[in-house]
Amino acid sequence: MHSNLDYSLQSSNSFNIKVSCSRIYFPSSLAELQQLPDLSSENFYILGEGSNSLFVESQAPIIIQPKFTGIEVNEQDDHFIVQVGAAENWHNLVCFCLEQGIFGLENLALIPGSVGAAPVQNIGAYGVDIADFCQTVEWFEFSSQTILPLSKAACQFAYRDSIFKQALYNKGLITQVTFKFPKAWQAKLSYAGLDTLNKDCSADEVMAKVIALRSSKLPDPKTLPNAGSFFKNPVVSAEKFSQLQQQYPTMPHYLQANGEVKLAAGWLIDQAGLKGFRHHGVGVHQQQALVLVNYASEHGADIISLAKYVQQQVFDKFSINISPEVRMITEQGEKDFSSLSDIKPISRNSDD
Repeated sequence: MHSNLDYSLQSSNSFNIKVSCSRIYFPSSLAELQQLPDLSSENFYILGEGSNSLFVESQAPIIIQPKFTGIEVNEQDDHFIVQVGAAENWHNLVCFCLEQGIFGLENLALIPGSVGAAPVQNIGAYGVDIADFCQTVEWFEFSSQTILPLSKAACQFAYRDSIFKQALYNKGLITQVTFKFPKAWQAKLSYAGLDTLNKDCSADEVMAKVIALRSSKLPDPKTLPNAGSFFKNPVVSAEKFSQLQQQYPTMPHYLQANGEVKLAAGWLIDQAGLKGFRHHGVGVHQQQALVLVNYASEHGADIISLAKYVQQQVFDKFSINISPEVRMITEQGEKDFSSLSDIKPISRNSDD
């Protein structure tokens, strides 16, 4: 492990924000984790590939970027066990599994980021979440200086949430994730776009369709900086949805097991007339309103200002608060920007 002073993070965040940190560490073994200084009284952030992080200021806190790699497959009679290092790329893992005849992750193809970040956010797409297959998360606990196995239940997975964003936040980091994939596989095709496939289609066909759908809607961060879906899909009560449906009968919706209803944040933003809106070098993507993009800004604050404006417009139209899925990082560490307070006014005529 080595640390760097005044390390540039511009290439380590998919928004391409100009930002640096005072120190950064790259642990790749238990011994190196145990050599980390005590940061309990300092501001720090655990960074994966930076595909779901927005640096709000020009200076970031101390960064820890784990570099645990490797994929190991153990085949059992009726399932596969796959152990993956936290620094492995998520999409590469999906491709690897399909090449090995291990199915289940194909709906999650092309999601940017590292494997270690996936349980933190409980990433999901097209009707599948990582929680569906996660068996164990290896967790390095700062206080005990040991690696502990956390079961799926212990991870407390919820919609774009987990114990790693709650009770265990900044109390350790993920070194490895273990998945269990049953050999008895059936394609999950309930989501729009996949429902056009034949029920007996292959996992390769599902992945190809997912990649085509995502590529058609989501800009490549390498050519147009973004972090994918910026906002979570809001979940409302059945009563609230009933009221909305009377006014918007074609509103996309997904009934939840507890009777609540998940709405499509992208649709809400689009209906608020924001698709293609630009301001100060940033904007709402012209094809997918759920994506905020950086056209020409070096400042994360411009993205924040735009996000708050989008929140306000959606709230004014639907009385629904949409919360960011992207994590906001200041020099003091991660900050919650989910509320509608302190919204900077943006003119609807502002078009860069």
